[in-house]
Amino acid sequence: MQIEPLKSWMPQAGKPFVVAGPCSAESEEQVLQTARALKATGLVHLFRAGVWKPRTRPNSFEGVGELALPWLQTVKKEVGMLTATEVASAKHVELCLKHGVDVLWIGARSTVNPFTVQEIADALSGVDIPVMVKNPINADLQLWIGALERLNQKGIKKLVAIHRGFSVAEKLTFRNSPLWRIPMELKVKYPDLPLICDPSHITGDRELVESVCQKAMDLDMDGLIIETHPHPEKAWSDASQQVTPEKLVQILKALDIKSEFSPNQNFDSHLEEFRRQIDRLDNELLHILSLRSSVVEKIAHTKVENSVTALQRHRFDQLMKERLDAGKELKLDTAYVKEIFDAIHEQSIKEQTDYFNKLKK
Repeated sequence: MQIEPLKSWMPQAGKPFVVAGPCSAESEEQVLQTARALKATGLVHLFRAGVWKPRTRPNSFEGVGELALPWLQTVKKEVGMLTATEVASAKHVELCLKHGVDVLWIGARSTVNPFTVQEIADALSGVDIPVMVKNPINADLQLWIGALERLNQKGIKKLVAIHRGFSVAEKLTFRNSPLWRIPMELKVKYPDLPLICDPSHITGDRELVESVCQKAMDLDMDGLIIETHPHPEKAWSDASQQVTPEKLVQILKALDIKSEFSPNQNFDSHLEEFRRQIDRLDNELLHILSLRSSVVEKIAHTKVENSVTALQRHRFDQLMKERLDAGKELKLDTAYVKEIFDAIHEQSIKEQTDYFNKLKK
C-alpha cells in the first residue's frame, strides 16, 4: 500500500494524534459546546461526531443524519477545528463531501463487509480525503487489511487504522477485547500506516479509558480517538464510555509518552541481555509444545482404539478452569491465559482429527 505520512496532511498532529468529540451529534448546541471546550484544551487535533449511528437493534437512536452535517460545518468555520464522521454507504460519502467534512471513518460493522467497503471506496475514487478504518468486529486481520487495500486501490493514500477491539463471546473486563497482537501485527506489516486506538469502544467504561490510552502509548501507537461529551451521563448513545472535556485533559496530560530509543548508553546492552533471556524461554516453550504434540498423538491413538471423539467438551471445560485458576495464582492476565489455551486446544483438536483421517486412508 502507498501511505502518506500523517504529518504530511495533519501537520499539527502531535504524539499522540488526538481525535475527540461526542459519540453522536445530538443538537447543534451540544456539538458546538463540545467543540469549543475541546478547542480550548489545545490538545485535540480533530473533532469527531457520529451523524449516522449503526445500532445492533432497531428502535435505538440511530443519529440525526444529514441534519447534523451543517453543525460540523459550523464547527469548522466558527471554532476552527477539522471535522470527522462515520460513513457506511455511498450516499453518506456524497453528503459528507457536499458539506465539507474533512476526514471520514469506516466503522467496525462496515469493515466486516467487503461489499460495503467497496461501495464506499468506489464513491471516493479520485477524491483526496483522509479515511480512517476501524478494525472489523470479528478478529480477522485480513478483513481489516482488505478494507484498507480497497481504499488504497481507489487512490486514497491518507489512511489511518483504528483499533477499537473485537467482539468475543465471553465478556471479561472490556466491552470489546483488545487482542493487542492483531493491531501489532498490522503495525509490523505496514509500519508507515498510522495506527490509533479507540479506548472508548474497547472499554465501554469511562473509568477504564485512561489505562487503555496508556497501553496504546506503551505499544507506540500514533494516537487516540476518545468519545467526549459535556454531560456524558445524558448522552443519547454510549453514555457509559464517554468522558468530559475536563477528564480528557487529565487523561492526556497523565500519559507517559515513551520513545523507541534511549539516550542511555547502557540501554542497548541491558536490553540485549533481557532479549537473550526471552530467546531462551521461547525456545523452551517451543520444546514443550513439541512434547505436548507428541502426547496429543498418543491421546488420539487411544481415542481411536476406544471409539471416542476428538472433542470432549467436559474435559476442555475442566482443563480451562484449572488453567485459568493456575494463571491467577501466577498473577497472569486471565484473558491472556484463555487466549493461549484456546489456541492450544484448537491445535490439539486439529492434530487429533488429522490423525483420525490419516488412519482412514
